[in-house]
Amino acid sequence: MQKKVKNLESQPQCTKMCPRFETAFSCLGKRWNGLIIQSMMSGPKRFKDISNLIPTMSDKMLSERMKDLENEGILTRHVYPETPVRIEYELTTKGRALQPVMEQIQFWAEEWIR
Repeated sequence: MQKKVKNLESQPQCTKMCPRFETAFSCLGKRWNGLIIQSMMSGPKRFKDISNLIPTMSDKMLSERMKDLENEGILTRHVYPETPVRIEYELTTKGRALQPVMEQIQFWAEEWIR
């Protein structure tokens, strides 16, 4: 019995994932990050405002994700020296640049998610 040898030239070539796409997706695909970003698209928010918009997320997790997004340069934290101190979070230019992406995800979800 003769073994068949696979013709490697006819096999589809594996292409590597673009490292930038992979990095972006690892950040944006992290649970809760998309919801946080979407909740901030309408403008600056205080922590409790965001927490109220995503009631199924714990404040501890929100705090962790906000720090991650701040480290990624997607949002910024503003501290206003008032009494009591007021802290607001706002999307950076990098974060606001995600608006068309978020809109497309919304369109896709309306079409395909039941």
